[in-house]
Amino acid sequence: MLFQCPCCTSIKIAYLQPAMKIAALVGTVVGATHGASTALIDKPIGSTAGAISPLGIKLGRLSGAVLGGLAGSVGGCALGAQLGEKLDRHALANNLCLVCGHRFNLPT
Repeated sequence: MLFQCPCCTSIKIAYLQPAMKIAALVGTVVGATHGASTALIDKPIGSTAGAISPLGIKLGRLSGAVLGGLAGSVGGCALGAQLGEKLDRHALANNLCLVCGHRFNLPT
């Protein structure tokens, strides 16, 4: 879909994305924290997998926390980026016409 500037009808539009970048970063941090803490609280899988020795239990918990943090960060980043993109496009007037300099929202 091709969008035009509402003032000069130019199609040279820059889509600024500060909310998407910030929301993706926050989503990544929150998702990683949640994934790691959930993996540490619900530790039976990692603990039973490495139940041969005490070191195995600790390594199982650690690997579970790392994998939980990675999975959580991917999900949080994707969700934050989607939310930030919606904010940028429709709420924060972060679309800039490169010809006349007008800032505007895209139609919903």
